[in-house]
Amino acid sequence: MQREYKIAVIPGDGTGPEVIREGLKVLKAVAKKYNFKYETKVFDWGGAYYLKTAKTLEDKDIEDLKRFSAIYLGAIGDPQVKTGILERGILLKIRFSLDQYINLRPVRLYDSRFCPLKDKEPEDIDFVVVRENTEGLYKGIGEFRNKDTPEEVAIQISYNTYKGIERCIRYAFEYCRRRNKKKRVTLCGKTNVLTYAWDLWERVFYEVAKDYPDIQTDYTHVDATCMWMIKNPEWFDVIVTDNMFGDIITDLGAMLQGGLGIAAGGNINPQGISMFEPIGGSAPKYTGQNIINPLAAICALAMMLENLGEIQASQAVENAVIKVATTKLKSLSAGKMGYSTEEVGDLVVENL
Repeated sequence: MQREYKIAVIPGDGTGPEVIREGLKVLKAVAKKYNFKYETKVFDWGGAYYLKTAKTLEDKDIEDLKRFSAIYLGAIGDPQVKTGILERGILLKIRFSLDQYINLRPVRLYDSRFCPLKDKEPEDIDFVVVRENTEGLYKGIGEFRNKDTPEEVAIQISYNTYKGIERCIRYAFEYCRRRNKKKRVTLCGKTNVLTYAWDLWERVFYEVAKDYPDIQTDYTHVDATCMWMIKNPEWFDVIVTDNMFGDIITDLGAMLQGGLGIAAGGNINPQGISMFEPIGGSAPKYTGQNIINPLAAICALAMMLENLGEIQASQAVENAVIKVATTKLKSLSAGKMGYSTEEVGDLVVENL
């Protein structure tokens, strides 16, 4: 029986539609090669939709998304819309409403030419960040007191639950076991200052670790993590951390692997619907120029295929990306690749 999937596509803003176009081109080719069927439905949510309707996502939109096998997202962000409106109203609403409690970010260097660090080779930069995706400071809990006065106080609460932390950490250990490389999970936190939230994170981490005696554990403060990611990235295998710290260190990780043009991520609900995206944002200054790098979006497609169980197809896409990146491209940066956005997509299809 032929496998079939329903993919919700959100091209989004800026260069999002351009990179999603190339990802869908690759999806069409790899589906034919590996004999699975799919159908897509495009949703026009984003800056233009908000400017036209004054709406982001409604509850009925979330219910509509629940009918799909996965979500493929281009980028959200429009300079004409106040910062935070689209991010909270679309990205965070999808993540929270669909309980996509894992943000998964592979950090893998394909070619030493693209790494800004001296003397680092692909085998030195190959780790994964597992970021808790639905709690912490991003929960949006807080208040103003005495607003617009000299005595104003802004309170932002980091909300962490045992359940939320435990399932994130357990996912990290399970992923580390499946990955089967250095077999080490590093907890990245700030136990010396953030004594309530990180006391809980640390206790849960070592409690869960007892169930995985085959996996080594260690701990680093987030500031030290940033230092070691630059000095000795080869030390890391799987890093697990909270929402805010994960958001920060994954952008640093993207630079280690060659920039946002190659960095993909997944918002994962292991029991439900997951969403996959390039992490570089909408890059509005490059819109319509056909020069943006689509490889991050194509890598996100590979992650989506793996999540759907299409392991061979996923590996074929990643292998094609590696071949194109290492043998064809001059750079991973927009306008410097030596090829147009569309031509890079074609190259990936040719190398499947």
